[in-house]
Amino acid sequence: MTEETPGFGDSAEKPDVPSGATPDDAAPQAAEPSTEEGPAAPAGDAADNSSAQAQAQQSQSAQDVGLIAQLDQVRTALGERTADLQRLQAEYQNYRRRVERDKVTVKEIAAANLLSELLPSLDDIGRAREHGELVGGFKSVAEALETVVAKMGLQQFGKEGEPFDPTIHEALMHSYAPDVTETTCVAILQPGYRIGERTIRPARVAVAEPQPGAQTVKGEESAEDSAEAAGDKETGGPDEG
Repeated sequence: MTEETPGFGDSAEKPDVPSGATPDDAAPQAAEPSTEEGPAAPAGDAADNSSAQAQAQQSQSAQDVGLIAQLDQVRTALGERTADLQRLQAEYQNYRRRVERDKVTVKEIAAANLLSELLPSLDDIGRAREHGELVGGFKSVAEALETVVAKMGLQQFGKEGEPFDPTIHEALMHSYAPDVTETTCVAILQPGYRIGERTIRPARVAVAEPQPGAQTVKGEESAEDSAEAAGDKETGGPDEG
């Protein structure tokens, strides 16, 4: 009878191995370390993060300052361009007004040059009318000519009895008259003509001035009248007594 060596018999305990598994699967597995909590970050990494954040903030601040500076430059350039545009617009408006004024002036000068050549004919028409010789076909032609020059802006001036004005009158004759108080046009030898404010020819007139003796006598009479009025006022009037 043979002895059975313990552990080698059928009754020896065997590890539970699933069906189809290899013997290696039955080997105990080493315990794996838990990964729920990671290792704490070193202090140097936190300092690096803070430094990076500070640098990022400084970079953002520098960008903001640069954008503000650029915005100020754009505003300044816009103001300068706006001022240039306003100045150009004002110069253009002044140019337009100057051109319009020059056009009117040139038109008046051209009309004045043309009408100056017609003034002798107008003078002949005026003398013929005064003498009653403006009749028939000559009258029709004269009236048509006067209508045309009137449409061109020609105006006649100069009347007897108006005060003498050296800017629009030309005195050809001079005399004294007791019935005038200032230098007066007493006769119109040739009428004056103007276009707008431009005088083409001054009115040629005969003028009369007050007589020097009449002025003295008149002044003395005025002084005597004043003295008599003052005396009557002091004595209470000539009827008192």
